[in-house]
Amino acid sequence: MKTSTATGTLVLALLGAPLLAAFGTIHGLGQDAEHERITRHAFACAAGEAPDDCFEQRTLDSLAGKRGTFGAVGIADRGTLILKAAAHCDGGDYLAVKFYPQSKTEAREKLVACRAWMAEQLDAAIEAAGDLLDAEGQIDDSQIPTIVSCNYGGRVKGRAKCNVLEAFGLLLHASQDFYSHTNWTDVADKDVPYGPANPPGMGKAGPAPWLDLRTDKPFPDGLISGCFEAKSAISEPANCNYGPRDTPRAKHLALNKDKGQIDPKVGEGTTSRGRINGNFARAVEAAIADTKDKWETLKEQLVLTYGPSRGMRMVCALTRDDPAKTC
Repeated sequence: MKTSTATGTLVLALLGAPLLAAFGTIHGLGQDAEHERITRHAFACAAGEAPDDCFEQRTLDSLAGKRGTFGAVGIADRGTLILKAAAHCDGGDYLAVKFYPQSKTEAREKLVACRAWMAEQLDAAIEAAGDLLDAEGQIDDSQIPTIVSCNYGGRVKGRAKCNVLEAFGLLLHASQDFYSHTNWTDVADKDVPYGPANPPGMGKAGPAPWLDLRTDKPFPDGLISGCFEAKSAISEPANCNYGPRDTPRAKHLALNKDKGQIDPKVGEGTTSRGRINGNFARAVEAAIADTKDKWETLKEQLVLTYGPSRGMRMVCALTRDDPAKTC
């Protein structure tokens, strides 16, 4: 029996084919593992740096990924999560034009769902961290992947450190995609009229205060992301082309800053939005800064939830490769 094109595409998604519509998670097909590189810029230990604010090598490889592995930050680009808009901050498109197929409120709700997804993953990471320590507050070595590495994205949860890193990786993926997929940091092409192919940009520098999960702040007026009503894992769906009365939509293709040079230094983007006005570099720099802040948030919440002594030992367990010996 022949498999239809649509079914074949979905099968590729479920088997872990990379999503070609987010900061990259592979080396190839136009991607250069942008998620991995952003995460490494945020967390790689400098010479002499104490690993509470950075991650030792094997743990960083597990969180960020490396050649041949997605890492925790890349698992949102595998399986059914490829098609989950909230995991990538997709679908928040809106333009103030007559007959636009999505209202401003509906667009806002899509981005609010993305922030809620991040908060859900933060809560999951905090809960999973409770199993890192035994009743006496010592690290439970059976919950640490010192020999056998973490296996992410399975239906059955594994060791506590793997579970924390998995939830934290999903959180980071969404927060990093926010800067690539929305207009928070970018600037529209001044030589082209505003419209679906050139949506207005907000031109902000650095992390969005609205994404700070410690507090609730007002939704930023003017914030949008691109339409990506996912029915395909490897191409932009045709139903994002037009709305009622042939009203063009602001598509993911018009807004994303997914691909470009990050190492050895942040350089030019290669998407239509990323290659102009330094948009790619601003998105990457904001994503790196917000990635660091999300770790600070997790650390603070571990201390608040479990107390200073247990919380900081959990931090030690999460950042060190062999914490039973070093924490």
